[in-house]
Amino acid sequence: MVLFRKPDDPARFEAQWSEEFVPLGEKLPGLRRVSVGRVQSGPEGPSDVHLIHEFYFDDAAALSRALTSPEGQAAGRALMAFASDLVTVCYVDHHEERR
Repeated sequence: MVLFRKPDDPARFEAQWSEEFVPLGEKLPGLRRVSVGRVQSGPEGPSDVHLIHEFYFDDAAALSRALTSPEGQAAGRALMAFASDLVTVCYVDHHEERR
C-alpha cells in the first residue's frame, strides 16, 4: 500500500504520479490487482492523506520478488524521484469477507 500525503501542487503531483509511477508500478511481475482511492476527508474533517494506491500479490514472497525485480526497482526510483517527501509505503496482509 502506498499512501501519499497532500501535495503542495496537486496538479503536478497527479501528472507525475500517473505518468511516471503508475506505468511502472502496474507492470510489477506477479501483480494480481490494483486499487486506487482518493481520500475525500476523515471523521474530523480534512485528511492529510491525498491518495492510496494498493498493489495486491498472492503472498509476501510474490511481493518480494516484484520489488526486487528490474520493474520494481524502476518503480521505486520513479516514486522516490517525485514523492519521497509525500509517501509512506506499507506492507499489508489483507483479509476480506463478503457480507
